[in-house]
Amino acid sequence: MFGLANLTELVRFTTLRNAMKSTFRIFCLLALIGLAWPNPAPAAVVFGPGVKSKPLAPGDEQMSGSAQQLFSKAQEAEKNGNPKAAIKAYRAIVKHHPKDTLAPGSAYRLAQLLEQDRNYLRAAEAYAVLVEKYPKTERFEESIEALFRIGEMYMNGRKVKILGITFKNSMETAIQIFTEIVRVAPYGKYTARANFDIGRAREKQGSNELAIQAYQNVVEKFPDDPLAADAQYQIGYIWSKASRSGTYDINTAAKAKLGYEDFLFRHPHSEKSAQARDNLKQLEHKQTSTSFEIAKFYDKQKYYRAAAIYYNEVIRQQPSSPEGERAKKRVAELRAKFGDAKLQSDGQADKVEGKVQNVIGSLKDTLKK
Repeated sequence: MFGLANLTELVRFTTLRNAMKSTFRIFCLLALIGLAWPNPAPAAVVFGPGVKSKPLAPGDEQMSGSAQQLFSKAQEAEKNGNPKAAIKAYRAIVKHHPKDTLAPGSAYRLAQLLEQDRNYLRAAEAYAVLVEKYPKTERFEESIEALFRIGEMYMNGRKVKILGITFKNSMETAIQIFTEIVRVAPYGKYTARANFDIGRAREKQGSNELAIQAYQNVVEKFPDDPLAADAQYQIGYIWSKASRSGTYDINTAAKAKLGYEDFLFRHPHSEKSAQARDNLKQLEHKQTSTSFEIAKFYDKQKYYRAAAIYYNEVIRQQPSSPEGERAKKRVAELRAKFGDAKLQSDGQADKVEGKVQNVIGSLKDTLKK
């Protein structure tokens, strides 16, 4: 029988479980807190997994005094080897005295101390706030460089850690940091590299369209930058890789071919030119093989006009290839048997149109490697 003792124990267990849940929620909330700044710039970046607001950590609001007094406290704390107290004082200057002449330097020193303490996520946020609130500071370029350095650190595999908890979305954090660089310094020293790294990160995430968009930004906005060649090559490579997948289709192969052709036109002497030419030949052969298989299918179904169209496409693409020679022979046979008028009639056009996608689908298994 379920007695009073059991009921009491159940109440205790339920209370404890609820308390643990509440504690866990509070801990998760604390894990997501960051820097809070007065009157933040519009759309200020907050780096990290799903963070929308960044209230001050407990104790940060305890520091008070004039900007000069706080700066003296920060300097003294640094001299005495107490970086945490210095961080608190520098943060208080930016919070309570954002227009003081000491604020930009304090913001920069705050970011430096956070980075030295390996608190990279907060350091990145501090550098981002500095370049947004004080774009005319003499530390602007150094802060952008620091942002780029931290962004590459996360892109290369460093895990996002907040209060000791490891998050796995370091790639997304890197993208946020690079995006901030592009936003606040659209034509700066590190902007082309930031755009390129956004492309690299998106590739690693498997977001090919977003990767191509980032690479295209490099090509269009920084055509004279050495990275423009690599970005153009990657555009062709992404489409080429997609064309070799199980979702092969002619349009994707055509985009890959165009990507490589644009690369060779813009950068004929690049160190990647030889590889681009090899890739282009493979794509052309693949495209020719696909057209030939479609031609044979229509030929077998006695849709001779459609077959002739694709045989001629094979001849146009690679006339000297084995497929090209076979296509020439078959087109000659069809002309001799039916005449040009039959092959040029459009009575089968509607039937052909409805069959194309089915044909391509039936070839997927044989074409993928």
